[in-house]
Amino acid sequence: MAGSGNTGLTRIIKAFGFSMQGLKAAYKLEEAFRQEVLLLIITLPLALWLGQTGIEKALLIGSILLLLIVEILNSAIEATVDRFGGEQHELSGRAKDMASAGVFLAMVNAAMIWLLVLFF
Repeated sequence: MAGSGNTGLTRIIKAFGFSMQGLKAAYKLEEAFRQEVLLLIITLPLALWLGQTGIEKALLIGSILLLLIVEILNSAIEATVDRFGGEQHELSGRAKDMASAGVFLAMVNAAMIWLLVLFF
């Protein structure tokens, strides 16, 4: 944004602050996000212990972090759709369903990675 005065380190600091606000909002307002944070707390030490290589550890941890990322995007889409009113609209329903499908696929991805790394 030209002329905003937010360049360099100032922009990075402000962006970090906005990111922290988003994480706090997701944790406070979204039950699914809190559950997935708990999953990360449980699986992070397991990944470090059970992963035999750096790549295995990265895959195990990364799959759970990806789930958290997709959950935040899902919540953002739902909040945006809800912001524009409560009336039923085909496109609103489709957007929410597709965002939910993204979370489901991230869960399948995490489960597949954990199964493949630990048992094959």
